[in-house]
Amino acid sequence: MSDSLAALIHAVETADSSVSLVEAVQKLAHARLEGGIPTLIAALSYNNPGAAVAAVDGLIHLGEPAVPALLEQLDLHNYTARAWAIRALAGIGDPRGLVTLLGAATADFALSVRRAAAKGLGCMKWHWFPDHLLEIAQAEALDALLFVAQQDEEWVVRYSAVVGLQSLMTALQRGHVYGQTAFEQAALSQIQTQFERMAVADAHMAVRARVWLAQQQVQRVQTRSVAVETNSSPLSETDWQLILEKLYARKGQERLVLAEGDPRRYRQLAIAVASEPPNKSALPSSDA
Repeated sequence: MSDSLAALIHAVETADSSVSLVEAVQKLAHARLEGGIPTLIAALSYNNPGAAVAAVDGLIHLGEPAVPALLEQLDLHNYTARAWAIRALAGIGDPRGLVTLLGAATADFALSVRRAAAKGLGCMKWHWFPDHLLEIAQAEALDALLFVAQQDEEWVVRYSAVVGLQSLMTALQRGHVYGQTAFEQAALSQIQTQFERMAVADAHMAVRARVWLAQQQVQRVQTRSVAVETNSSPLSETDWQLILEKLYARKGQERLVLAEGDPRRYRQLAIAVASEPPNKSALPSSDA
């Protein structure tokens, strides 16, 4: 560990006030050093939203190296830390967080978590997925986002579902370059139909306005070539196999409880998403 990293971590660990803790976490986050990941993750569990926001931002900038430790955080019995960890995973977009985001978007009781997860589902690093897994993953993301757009009672969450659907739609439009698959055509049609319904029927003006914006932006994308990302994935074959197993396990659990496509099946995930009541004073902000 370098002297500078050690000093930054020491400042976090010895902060003696709320303000000094936020400042220390911000400095560590801005340094973007992988060695600071454990300390940033520890800051998610402090009863200090300012420090948690700074830690989330830092983890998002660090990206993929932070994902394994964030996924481990989700197994702990601290809902506040779990909520912030989900927000970080949503911002990173790493495929290893896909199943976690599916459950959080559709069943978490904190609207700020559902909102972040819904946006994150649309912004996954889809160009990393191998061909044999891409369609399965996008189909699950589409089902979850359509459920949230149709069923969530909070307008800010439906708003984020629109953002997520628009991002997913842009990813699906890569077929304009390569020739669309039957799945891509069907998925794009489902999203367009959902937008048409929400544009006139959603109860909140802000959501309707966001749908109109999405429709305009999607139309502009359709009139020009879509830039296709070709970055190679840093994930291993073992990572992809684990992702596939989790997706199949999720689908199997859904079929055991309710028929495929029944929106009530997502309600069953709530118990798995949170293991104890939240500390409301430390929940992530619900600001849009």
